[in-house]
Amino acid sequence: MKRWIMGAAGVLLLAVIGVGAWLFVPARAPQVVPAQAQADAAKLHDPALIERGAYLAKLGDCAACHTTRGGAPYAGGRPLTTPFGEVSAPNITPDAATGIGAWHFADFWRALHEGIGRHGQPLYPVFSYTSFTKVSRDDALALFAYLKSLPPVQQPARAPELQFPYSVRQGLVAWRALYFQPGEYQPDPKQSPEWNRGAYLVEGLGHCNECHTTRNAFGAMDEERRLAGGQIPAQSWYAPDLSMQPGGGLAGWSQQEIVALLKTGTSTKGSAFGPMADVVRLSTQHMNDADLAAVAVYLQSLPPRQPVAAAPVVRASDHAHGGELYAKRCADCHGDNGQGVAGTYPPLDDNTSVTEPTGINAVRSVLLGGFAPATAGNPQPYSMPPFAQSLSDTEVAAVVNYVRQSWGNHAAPVAAGDVSRLRHTPVD
Repeated sequence: MKRWIMGAAGVLLLAVIGVGAWLFVPARAPQVVPAQAQADAAKLHDPALIERGAYLAKLGDCAACHTTRGGAPYAGGRPLTTPFGEVSAPNITPDAATGIGAWHFADFWRALHEGIGRHGQPLYPVFSYTSFTKVSRDDALALFAYLKSLPPVQQPARAPELQFPYSVRQGLVAWRALYFQPGEYQPDPKQSPEWNRGAYLVEGLGHCNECHTTRNAFGAMDEERRLAGGQIPAQSWYAPDLSMQPGGGLAGWSQQEIVALLKTGTSTKGSAFGPMADVVRLSTQHMNDADLAAVAVYLQSLPPRQPVAAAPVVRASDHAHGGELYAKRCADCHGDNGQGVAGTYPPLDDNTSVTEPTGINAVRSVLLGGFAPATAGNPQPYSMPPFAQSLSDTEVAAVVNYVRQSWGNHAAPVAAGDVSRLRHTPVD
């Protein structure tokens, strides 16, 4: 109760500060130097710049949010669900009325770098400007040139559907003061160019930390746990820790295995599924070899993780029943020892997606099936069928507990009630 009261008081404080800012602080228009604006505009039709922007748009996975299912690319309309309500991604085609056709580069740069809209309004951080602020000005210009080259599509934006007080946009003034510091990525002179390139992609354009970092009650990332894993808000998936060092979620992975997963969607250590499957399909499979290697080099440099003190894991009471179900439903592909088949069926033993703290990923994979992305390097991936229709909540919990507590796995059990809740979680 005390925690709830403190949280409510914090929300009220943010709302009061934000409303005060809205009443007394006028929106600041971007300062544009005419000569610079003319120079930027002159570059927008450069074919080489547009081509580079197309590549960067894939690295940033822009289409994933700005394209609704069955809609025109980049025309917006996809609803992005948050714990505070729903925000629809805007149209970023060059339509003058409903897209960015009337925008200058200064407007685009300000949105990307500062999280401020064309008319001076603070943008909701469902748009990952907390990471995109690190994108360089040259890369931002290339992105803008590419978006300006797209066919214009007329599709008006839908108003956000957020709960109060989050619906008061100027409340973001307080949020930004607490949790956002704009600034381009600054290379670390102590590191190699390859490491710096990887850091720039992971922390900036690739915005990996937006999913792979735990968030607080106000939706801000825990900077002390950057890339250390966390539940993706409102999606009911767990994005694993990305450290390759002892105690990390990718401990034991090689650089080659990281590259293989990002390039093809599968590796000897595991396969991409859930939201990560879309990231591979739409984004990382299109990265060049140098950028993939740079990302792996950077991830390998993340620090070891200190083990978190926890109560000893108690063997689930349904372990034996889960073993029977596993032998009947799972062993043909994943093997009696959970080792899987390299490049075909992912291993379950020592698999961080199986043993992650919540059990969400294993439960949802059993319910929904496991579908690796079709990529140029793996155009016909093997898939796992869904068991939502054939297994009860109790049976799903049993087989998940068996997998999470067999071989070298020692994770906490899940309950049938957890399965029931996740069974009714929207897929997208």
